[in-house]
Amino acid sequence: MPRESMQYDVVVVGAGPAGLAAAIRIKQLSADVSVCVLEKGSEVGAHILSGAVMDPRALNELIPDWKAKGAPLNTAVTADRFLFLTEQSSFGTPSFLLPACFQNHGNYVVSLGNVTRWLGQQAEAAGGDGDVVAQQPLQGGGGVGKYLLHWIASRNALDMASFLSFMSR
Repeated sequence: MPRESMQYDVVVVGAGPAGLAAAIRIKQLSADVSVCVLEKGSEVGAHILSGAVMDPRALNELIPDWKAKGAPLNTAVTADRFLFLTEQSSFGTPSFLLPACFQNHGNYVVSLGNVTRWLGQQAEAAGGDGDVVAQQPLQGGGGVGKYLLHWIASRNALDMASFLSFMSR
């Protein structure tokens, strides 16, 4: 049976935060590069159900005007409390004794699903291919592989050296 195929310069497998950030960054580096993001879920963010405390440093570097673009980082962390629990009570640790990784000043409490959906919108706005291409199980595949497309094509076959050279421009 003949299959339809489409040509892309870069194919990103997985529309999670890392994959979407990679797609956005590639389009920022070179708008004429064609990028396709493959996702096994029914929509971007469908499989990301957890909440998190998010440091916006990477988002500031990737999309400096994320606040103006409506990123779903709405709840700033207002206090940190680190408690030691006993059977009958608890006692707190003063903030100055906590390592930096436990201090969340400047961070946000987020729904990762909402952040991922928003990143998907930003990737499309940057010029990524937002169309659903196809989804066909691979015969005998397991795990994530059974949901990936049979093809992952690019206009020019990229080896790792040329890809790293492109990313460092």
